[in-house]
Amino acid sequence: MRTLLSLALASLTLMAVPASASAQSQALKYPATFSTREVTTNGATIHVRSGGKGPAVVLLHGYGETGDMWVPLAADLARDHTVIVPDLRGLGLSSKPAGGFDKKTQAGDVSGVLAAYGVQQADVVAHDIGNMVAFQFAAQHPEQVRRLVLIDAPVPGVGPWEEILKNPLLWHFRFGGPDMERLVAGRERIYLDRFWNEFSATPARFSETARQHYAKLYARPGAMHSGFAQFAAFDQDAVDNRAFVANNRLKMPLLALGGEKSFGLQMAAVMRAGAEDVTEGVVPGSGHWIMEENPSATGKLVRDFISK
Repeated sequence: MRTLLSLALASLTLMAVPASASAQSQALKYPATFSTREVTTNGATIHVRSGGKGPAVVLLHGYGETGDMWVPLAADLARDHTVIVPDLRGLGLSSKPAGGFDKKTQAGDVSGVLAAYGVQQADVVAHDIGNMVAFQFAAQHPEQVRRLVLIDAPVPGVGPWEEILKNPLLWHFRFGGPDMERLVAGRERIYLDRFWNEFSATPARFSETARQHYAKLYARPGAMHSGFAQFAAFDQDAVDNRAFVANNRLKMPLLALGGEKSFGLQMAAVMRAGAEDVTEGVVPGSGHWIMEENPSATGKLVRDFISK
C-alpha cells in the first residue's frame, strides 16, 4: 500500500494563488493592537501573542515555524474573536526546558495559557506538530474545545501511523541526538530549507524574508535541540494517543484540512480514526505550508468552520 503522503504528493499541477495573499502571509508582524505576554506554566515559559475581542480562538504552529506563521489569520479573526497565539515550548521565543516535549505535557502548556487569559472554552486551530498538541489537549480537556481544526499533518498512533512512518520523506522523524545537533549547528538555514522546499508545492511561495526570520529563531541557543526533541517524543505520543482512541474518540466538531499537493483529503481519512464528527477540506494549490502558499483559502475555510 502506498503511503498517505506518497499519494498526496504525487501530483504537482498547481492552481493559481493570488501573489498578494502569499506576500501578506509572510509579513510576520502582528497588528499593533496585539500584545505579547510570557506565561509561566507547567515547567515552561510560553511566549504568547493575543488580540481582538469575542469568542476565543487558539492558534498552534508546527515545526519550521513559530506562532508568527498565523499573522494573516490572526489579524482577520481578531475582528470578532479573542485570538491567542503561543509559541510551543522549546520553539520561537518560548523557553527551552530540558524535557516535556511529549504532546500530552504540551497540552498542559495550552491549558495553562488559557487559564492565564481567563478563557474557559476556545476553538483550536493547529498545523503540523501543533496538530499533535491540539489532539491531546482536546482529549484531555474536551469541555474546553468548542471546535477543532487540524491542518496537514498526522497524529502519532492515530489511523495508519505505522504506514505513514515508512515514507522516506519523513526521515527527519528519527534525526536527532548530540551528533545531529553538531551537524546542523551554524547550518540551521540549510537544514530548514529542506523542509520549506520539499514540502511546498511551490517553494518560492515560502519567501526569503520568512526563511531568514525563522532560521534566526531556530539558531537561538537550545532551539534545534528542542526541535529534535519534539520529534523524538513521537513514540511516547503514539502510546498516549493509542491509549485514548482504544476507548474513546474526540466528539467535538473537527475540520481536517490537507494541502491539495500534500495530505489533501487523506487528512480527514486519518482523523476519522480518532474523532466522531469530521469535516473534510482541501487548501487548493498548496503543499504543506498552507499559510505561505494559500493564506486566503486557508483563512476562509477556517473562518467558515468556526463561525458555524
